[in-house]
Amino acid sequence: MIPIFRASDVRQAVSPNEAYAAVRDGFVAYARGEWTMPPKVYVTNYPAGDFRAMPALGGGHALLKWVTSFPGNPVRGLPTVTGLVLLSDAEDGRLLAVLDAAAVTALRTAAAGVLAAETLRREDAASHAVIGCGVNGAETVRMLRARGVVPLVWDVDERRRDAVAEEHGARAAVSAKQALACDAVITVTPGHQPVYPAGSLRPGQHVSLMGADGPGKAEVALEEIGRGRLFCDDWEQASHGGELAGAVEAGLVTRDDVTELGAVLTGEAPGRGTREDITLFDSTGLAIQDLAIAKAAHAKADALDLPRLEL
Repeated sequence: MIPIFRASDVRQAVSPNEAYAAVRDGFVAYARGEWTMPPKVYVTNYPAGDFRAMPALGGGHALLKWVTSFPGNPVRGLPTVTGLVLLSDAEDGRLLAVLDAAAVTALRTAAAGVLAAETLRREDAASHAVIGCGVNGAETVRMLRARGVVPLVWDVDERRRDAVAEEHGARAAVSAKQALACDAVITVTPGHQPVYPAGSLRPGQHVSLMGADGPGKAEVALEEIGRGRLFCDDWEQASHGGELAGAVEAGLVTRDDVTELGAVLTGEAPGRGTREDITLFDSTGLAIQDLAIAKAAHAKADALDLPRLEL
């Protein structure tokens, strides 16, 4: 009987701090070559949205995530992200668990954004903000609170902003400008237009850019990319479908200009250089992050009252 993790089950099984630790370990294992992952495959139906197939292998398990991104869905009363995660035994191929992809995505997106911020921000960073209070943004706020940070939150929808701030014990920003000026910022927007225009980034600032996870999306103006010390989750994905893709296409950024976060975590590459550096982290979302969350959830399967599937 195969356990099925609904969204609420994923959240019950994996706490924010457990998700953080699992994703960090996943980054390290991937950087060391212990976990493997081909680049995600996009099946596009633009401008409506896209489907993504994301496999990974590591730690005795294999994973396939089939997930969507349809940014216009909320106005239809539908979620932006839907799909399934399949976790299998890597030794014999048995299917071990089926998980709600949106819940897994929210946890690993939050973990990656917060992990990058903690790794790359100034040591004396005194203010934090989350821009975008959708499902993934709200989960990011929840994770920051679990890490002992009270962030400012901002969203173009004031009611959603206030609801997320109240639910998670954060502070609603009085303006986008206030939130965007914080020392460490995590942007979780649809990426349709930059939230940081030309000349807006401050020296010493860190920004985790989580929303530009597909071709044509951007949360920071192209002119600002050249001002930053650049990091990403995976160069192959980021250079083709992430925040950095436009700068790569324009010839402004090459592989030598960008450091993968895993290399910083393993000590193979430096992170922030000086107090005045602007650090930018481009997140495209990795299957190894999903694998880390799925493994953590599956470890709790016997302790939860889960529906089961017989094949």
